[in-house]
Amino acid sequence: MALLKILHYPDPRLHTVAKPVSEVDDAIRGLAADMAETMYSAPGIGLAATQVDRHIRLIVVDISEQKNRLLTLINPRILMKEGESVHEEGCLSVPGIYDKVARAEHIRVQALDLAGKTFEMDATGLLAVCIQHEIDHLDGKVFVEYLSRLKQTRIRHKLLKQAREAM
Repeated sequence: MALLKILHYPDPRLHTVAKPVSEVDDAIRGLAADMAETMYSAPGIGLAATQVDRHIRLIVVDISEQKNRLLTLINPRILMKEGESVHEEGCLSVPGIYDKVARAEHIRVQALDLAGKTFEMDATGLLAVCIQHEIDHLDGKVFVEYLSRLKQTRIRHKLLKQAREAM
């Protein structure tokens, strides 16, 4: 397993729309394992392949306190959304930035597991937020794009300045 480099906003590669996975093979399982290791190390609760510059429809999520409930979703698709809730979100691709985003409170999602089998699951609360956030990444959208233009500009300038200072 290996730690992967996480792209940081406003990197244009974060706006790439991910392609469906055609076959769940050892390469996909290996990437999922590397993504999980990267997510746990960061530390975070979700990571999309887009964030590590792999533009396929693959996400890993673990909202458990013990970090022992890894959920891997390949080709995830939201089938149903209900209600609305507002949660403060952060993102490994937008380090140090947190803001409130409105999302569906309850979702039903369909995906493939690591064996290539189709499954459906319901999610509410933080799990629903996390899955929607990561699917947004696969669709080329970063959570700050839900914020006002002014906030987006400030965030972009702040992160670009941090990147320059880190060089």
